[in-house]
Amino acid sequence: MTDPIQRKQQMNLRRRSIYLLPNLFTTAALFAGFYAIVQAMNSKFEYAAVAVFIAMVLDGLDGRVARMTHTQSEFGAEYDSLSDMVSFGVAPSILMYEWAFRDLGKWGWFAAFIYCAGAALRLARFNTNIDVIDKRFFQGLPSPAAAALVAGFVWVMLDNRFTGYELRWYAVALTVFAGLSMVSSLKYYSFKSFNMRKSVPFIVIFLFVLFFILVSVDPPLHLFLLFFGYCLSGYIMWLLGLRKPKTPPPLP
Repeated sequence: MTDPIQRKQQMNLRRRSIYLLPNLFTTAALFAGFYAIVQAMNSKFEYAAVAVFIAMVLDGLDGRVARMTHTQSEFGAEYDSLSDMVSFGVAPSILMYEWAFRDLGKWGWFAAFIYCAGAALRLARFNTNIDVIDKRFFQGLPSPAAAALVAGFVWVMLDNRFTGYELRWYAVALTVFAGLSMVSSLKYYSFKSFNMRKSVPFIVIFLFVLFFILVSVDPPLHLFLLFFGYCLSGYIMWLLGLRKPKTPPPLP
């Protein structure tokens, strides 16, 4: 029979182990972020924007695969965080800089750096608060959603034949807004309480089908509106919280 010390050593070894399947998804997400950076530097902005969305999908899959296969590890968590910094911090800021900020001089790279630093701080705070925060909500805008907002803006404007130079100041405002939202204390619904294994009403399935139909009709526009709405949801929840009357303290 295994004694408690051996069991503890086995658990520590499991946490430090490197599991292939979830880390393959993380590596694929990292490659998508790297690909977005290269394409942005080559002025292929639409390819770069799409690559950021692909990285977001892959990033969502690696965590779910790790939980489903019970292969979570400390290595995987750290690797995922570093991959997120490249895909959702560096790649969107370089994409926006190359597309719209080049002619702004110092103001351009200052705006891009605000976003990049916001993503780094957001990820660091998430890693340090992961065991103490309410799992139903994120504190601050998640970096994948912020990256989708920035990349979606570039994609939808390219699709409508706008240039970065024409929209450079709007791009600055959106990029700084996304960066500051990441480091804010606003609450964003995490959807982690949504259990895919439980039965759901028929209307939920219908809404999922409707969502995919809408996205397929005009992917750039509807994806941008989706993540822009999610970004605003934190501010709406904050405003609604201000309107609620505070509960008076109990009488002694």
